[in-house]
Amino acid sequence: MRASVIIPTYNRLHDLQRVVTTVRSQTVPFGAELELVIVDDGSSDGTWDWLRGRSGEPGFVSLRQDNAGPAAARNRGVEAAGGEIIIFLGDDTVPQPGWLVAHLEDHRLFGGSGPVAILGYTSFPPETESPFSRFINEYGAQFGYLIIDDPCSVPFNFFYTSNVSLPRSELERLGGFREDFPAAAWEDIEFAYRAAAGGLHIRYQPKARTVHHHCVQPRTFCRRQRTSGHSAAIFADLHPELEHLLGVARLGRPTLLRRIHRVFLGLLVELGERAEGVVPTWVYQSFLDQCYLIGLAEGLHSR
Repeated sequence: MRASVIIPTYNRLHDLQRVVTTVRSQTVPFGAELELVIVDDGSSDGTWDWLRGRSGEPGFVSLRQDNAGPAAARNRGVEAAGGEIIIFLGDDTVPQPGWLVAHLEDHRLFGGSGPVAILGYTSFPPETESPFSRFINEYGAQFGYLIIDDPCSVPFNFFYTSNVSLPRSELERLGGFREDFPAAAWEDIEFAYRAAAGGLHIRYQPKARTVHHHCVQPRTFCRRQRTSGHSAAIFADLHPELEHLLGVARLGRPTLLRRIHRVFLGLLVELGERAEGVVPTWVYQSFLDQCYLIGLAEGLHSR
């Protein structure tokens, strides 16, 4: 079995170097081969110079493109990859020991009965965890591992390209990721929706673990949710049958009362970061929902 780890990257050289080191140190199962494909999406922080300096290493492929977004970068990576199994990894999600073995072993065990994708587990470093980061990681917004009902049959909307693997043939069959999603939001879920309709089965394997080295604050994550809403508007245009999942029916007219309510929720979320256990989880969910719906409304209006 030959596997290709594909990492799109943009202006995260320090994080990327750490990820590359840990990927290269992974134990490769007997009989397997591993290559690492990194696609520089137009970085300006010295990433390409560093990648070119490693171009002679065996099993190391580096590409550069003008900034076009993560979907386009992943597609270029798949075109250049030689593996029959593709593992997508984020440029700030650091694999832990046993990560590669867990992905490939599940493909060996379960890949014979049809195309299967393996979803790994990603968490924040323990020293940076907070009530807010734990909520977005385990209950949705960013990931949502604790709301996966059956690890053996995972819905398409849990397909996270920061730590997931699947057969190369599935990406080729469906033409890869749509490149009209400009940001890292919903483009992977849209692909998984098409793939699941064609028979792709998703399994959750928490032993395939990575650590997400990314600073998360409520206010900055609210901006991320608005960006996610913009991308959801693209998704809704492509697949209007999923408007209920994307929250289109929950849109309402912007009012002063809604704005005041959102500001109040934001203050409660900030309080929850300072005094753990004081703020219930529904406050986090309501705050993030409102940020997302603002972006969704803006995206639908602009389209």
